[in-house]
This record gives sequence, structure tokens and C-alpha cells, in this order.
Amino acid sequence: MGVGKTTAIKTLSQIPTLHTEEVMTDAAVGTDDLSLAGLRDKKTTTVGIDFGRLTLPGDRIVLYLHGTPGQRRFLPLWEGIAYGALGALVLADTRRLDESFEVMDLIEERGLPYAVAVNIFPDSPDYDLEIVRSKLDLHPDTPLVTCDAREMNSSLNALIELTAHSISSVGVGVGAS
Repeated sequence: MGVGKTTAIKTLSQIPTLHTEEVMTDAAVGTDDLSLAGLRDKKTTTVGIDFGRLTLPGDRIVLYLHGTPGQRRFLPLWEGIAYGALGALVLADTRRLDESFEVMDLIEERGLPYAVAVNIFPDSPDYDLEIVRSKLDLHPDTPLVTCDAREMNSSLNALIELTAHSISSVGVGVGAS
């Protein structure tokens, strides 16, 4: 929650995004801990899905961008989105790295290749990526990059890392047209 998924999809999408961002209510009390760093001023949250589309340079690869909460209570929604996916980009916040484990577990349980993008926030601790890799217990082959979800080139670079990793992991060939 609050790692920048909606922002990244809005930044990357070449079409108007579909999003289910709603005002936070008292229903979140006891379910979501809004006292954590980066969440204290959060007024809205994704309650379903964010959707966008991006054609990578060269017009040969079209990515459908889906953002959904990573908490296990959203598993039925997540299952539908993950079916047929070639990979997942996990956005992480260094103020709350422990929250990344739940979504990484969901992805690993399904055998999906993934990359981790550490979204940079103004008050985020500035960790060396190898420290982040160690804290998240990432496999050495798992791509780990920094990004600013508000900036197109930064977010695009994270997606390109994921796409290259996914293609090499699942052996998908991109043929000439």
C-alpha cells in the first residue's frame, strides 16, 4: 500500500487509465496500518485494479499494465490478473521493505518472473541496492532497480528490466514482423 502503483501506471500508460482509487474510510482501521512511514497522510487507496497500456519503443512489445493491492485479502483479484502474465514488477518503499514480502510470496508461489523497483520518496532512507537485495533476500538474478514512479523514463527503465528478465526467464521469443 502506498508504494506508487497507481502513480506508475498513470505515468507509463499511453491510454487513459482505469483506476479504482477510493477515499480511505474508517473501514481500514484495524486492517491497514496508516501510522507507518509514508502512509500517515494517505487519503485514497486502490480498492480493485489500475489498468493502462504501453507500447515499448520499436512497436514490437505491448504491455498491459495492471496494478492491484498486494495484500493476500486481494488474492481472488490478483489470481485473475496474474493468469497469463509473463512477469510482475514489485514496487518497494525502503521505509517499509517488510511489506514487500507478501506480494513477492504471491508472485513466487505462481512461478512468475519478477523485478523489484525501489520507488524513491523524498523521505526514504537511501540504501545501497545490495543492502536492499539482502534485506529482501532476492535471488542474484532478480533485477533490482530504483525508480521514481512520477517520471516516465525512470518507470520505463524499471519495466524494460522486468520485460527483459521475463523474456529470458520464460524463453519467449520476439520474432521479426
